[in-house]
Amino acid sequence: MSLPVTTLYMLMSLDGKISTGASDERDFDKDLPRVTGVAEGLGQYYQLEEGTGPFSLNTGRVLAKVGWNDIKINIERLPVSFVVVDNRRLTARGVSNLLERTEQLIVVTSNVRHPALRVEDPRLNVLVADAPLDFNRIFSQLADRGIQELTVQSGGSLNSTLVRSGLIHYISVVVAPVLVGGRSTPTLVDGDPLHSDGDLALLRPLELLSARPLDGSYLHLRYAVKTSRKL
Repeated sequence: MSLPVTTLYMLMSLDGKISTGASDERDFDKDLPRVTGVAEGLGQYYQLEEGTGPFSLNTGRVLAKVGWNDIKINIERLPVSFVVVDNRRLTARGVSNLLERTEQLIVVTSNVRHPALRVEDPRLNVLVADAPLDFNRIFSQLADRGIQELTVQSGGSLNSTLVRSGLIHYISVVVAPVLVGGRSTPTLVDGDPLHSDGDLALLRPLELLSARPLDGSYLHLRYAVKTSRKL
């Protein structure tokens, strides 16, 4: 089965958080520009993001959280295509906004009434799958559509699903010089905790490829994901 080569690319705090809080009101993109000592170097993350490749996977929850369901004018088209995993977060306006933003939009859903199914646009593809979503099959379908490389920028829960399914090949994280804290604040990889010895197979050892200091005490870390083996 052919699968895309996937890279998990995220901005995180030193303590592994990918948001400033647990509610949808809190968000790095909105909050970090207001934090002295962090805001000054934040642009480096977005500069690196521009070179991550032509296909990016995210979730409807994240995109709704940052305002893509809102009324927007003069949307700048990016040379990137989005794969969006969503059941009920995106509205019809959100779908239309994202079509203005991207070269191609692929919505993955188990909701047979998803608003994307009512939108007619040659740049929109909707993959309707059974719940729970089988991401091995979904990624194979993406490969069949010519997607050879995929950048994942989703939330901690989906990140966990993809990492534990062995579908993430590389990790590329920009570490911001800040501590966030909060027991329920999303992290780079969330999901259920491990309990049994058998769960150790879900661990994903990493091989460090590069560690590059950036301006303003930021750090860019790149890893290859290795196959986990219990001793």
